[in-house]
Amino acid sequence: MTTGQLTRIRTHRRVRGRRITWLLVALVAVVAALAAALVVVPLLRPPGPRPLFQLPVGCGETWQLSTYPGHDDYDVDLFPTEGEAWGRPVLASYAGTVTEAGVNGAVGGRNPENPEGPRGRGGGYWVKIDHGGKWETQYLHLLEPPLVRVGQRVAQGDQIGRLGSTGNSGAPHLHYEQRRGWDKVETHFDGEPSGITTDEREHIVKRTSNNCQPG
Repeated sequence: MTTGQLTRIRTHRRVRGRRITWLLVALVAVVAALAAALVVVPLLRPPGPRPLFQLPVGCGETWQLSTYPGHDDYDVDLFPTEGEAWGRPVLASYAGTVTEAGVNGAVGGRNPENPEGPRGRGGGYWVKIDHGGKWETQYLHLLEPPLVRVGQRVAQGDQIGRLGSTGNSGAPHLHYEQRRGWDKVETHFDGEPSGITTDEREHIVKRTSNNCQPG
């Protein structure tokens, strides 16, 4: 084989190697673009219709819904109007998939045996549920670790925890939020707005739960 032939073979191999490299780079770029589209496109879609959320407490029970200055807009604190608050069942407002179930911040030391114990930070034991269509609900200050796990599918009315006072909480209650996309919104229960929209003033209403299992 002549020197010229060897040179042509080496040149051909270099050109072919460059082509393969560019093809691999292009393939990786296409795969990355498709992966990004799978993530970004759903985020750009508008939220779906509001689910028919129910109060996150037992069927037929009447609870006080309230807010106060500094509580943050749209946040709702729920207190039972009758009976002991500690340990009351906390129910899923609507069917969905659990995306958070654990500790938000720090638990602290408040419980039925030591109600004036040290406060924790944040929401304490909590649960977040994805209801689809960019709708979520959050349930904070639970008494103990949630009764559900991340990835679990829950039905409306399923018990997800028990009411407590973990995290930054002064008394046993349920801190509850409804979210559309990244934004908190006014809570609606059984199709009716709660009226709690701002924390500029104290606001208290009473509602009876229609979070009832079929039959």
